[in-house]
Amino acid sequence: MTFHLRPASKPLFERHQHNPIITAADLPYASNAVFNPGAALLDDETILLLRVEDLRGISHLQVARSKNGVDSWRFDPEPLLSPEPDRHPEEFWGCEDPRLTWLAERDEWVIAYTAYSRRGPLVSLATTKDFRTVKRLGPAMPPEDKDAALFPRRIDGRWAMIHRPTPLRGGAHVWVSYSPDLRHWGDHSLLIEARDGAWWDAGKIGLGPPPIETDSGWLVMYHGVHLTASGPIYRVGFTMLDLEDPTIVLHRSDEWVLGPAAIYEREGDVTQVVFPCGWTVDPEKDRLNLYYGAADTSVALATASFSDVLAYVDGCPRSGRRRSDDAVV
Repeated sequence: MTFHLRPASKPLFERHQHNPIITAADLPYASNAVFNPGAALLDDETILLLRVEDLRGISHLQVARSKNGVDSWRFDPEPLLSPEPDRHPEEFWGCEDPRLTWLAERDEWVIAYTAYSRRGPLVSLATTKDFRTVKRLGPAMPPEDKDAALFPRRIDGRWAMIHRPTPLRGGAHVWVSYSPDLRHWGDHSLLIEARDGAWWDAGKIGLGPPPIETDSGWLVMYHGVHLTASGPIYRVGFTMLDLEDPTIVLHRSDEWVLGPAAIYEREGDVTQVVFPCGWTVDPEKDRLNLYYGAADTSVALATASFSDVLAYVDGCPRSGRRRSDDAVV
C-alpha cells in the first residue's frame, strides 16, 4: 500500500469560537459532567439530548433547546430518560450516549442509547414525538454492545441499525442488524472493521451520529481509538455506504477529520477525546453542525460545509463489498 502526503489545507471542520458550548455549570442542578449529546431539529429549534453524569457517577439523558443551536440553551425541568432499575434493570448503572433518528413512516423520533446494566452496556431503544414524553421499547442488543443508531427509513422492507458489539476475541468492529418491527433484531452483519497496527482507527471503532441519506449514499461518521503509552486517543473519520445495501462500503477515509487538539478536548475526566453522537444539516446554508463530547466533560460544536464534506468523502479510497465469508455471522 502506498500513501501519498497531501498538501496542507484548511481543516474540514472548524471549532466554534465559544466552545465548549455547554458545561456542567450551565445545568440548573448539580452534576459532574455533560457530554455526548444526540441532536435533532424540531419546531425551528435545535434539540440536544445530553448525557449528564450526576455526582454519583450515574448518567441520565437531559433535553436542552436552543433557537440557534449555539447558545441560550433552555433545559427541561426534568430529565427525559432517568434510569429506572426497578422497572428497567438494564439501566441499573445509567443511560448514556443517545443517537436520535427521525422515522417519517412512524412520525416519531427513535432514541438509541446505551443502557448500562450490571452485565455491561447494551443497546436500548425509546421513542418520542416532542422530547417531552418518551416510550421505552427496551433492549435491542445484549451486552456488551453500544454506539447504536437507526437508519431513517426501511431498507428492503426492514429497519436497519448500526451498532458496535465487543467480542471476546479480536478488535471491536461496527455491525449492522435488521428488524421488521424495532423489537426483534437479526441478520447481523459485520459492516466496518477496525484496522490493525498503528492506524488512528486500529483495534476499536464505533458509530458517531446517525447515518445521513445523500444522493451518493449513506454518510456515516465513526470514531476510532488509537492506544498509546499514555492512554487512548478518540478521533473521527468518514465512510459512505450504498443506499440500498449498506453492507457495501463505498468509501472510507484513511485519515481522521477531527481529533483532540483544543484544551477542552485534551483535558477532562477522560483525556484526549472527541466523541460525536449528533449532527444537524442546514441545506440552505450548506452547513453541517457536529455536536460532540469533549474529554467526557463538556459539549462542543464544530461546523463544516456539507458540500465540502461530501466532496471529501467522495475523494476517499473506494472500498466495495466485503469478502463473502466475512459478511454474516
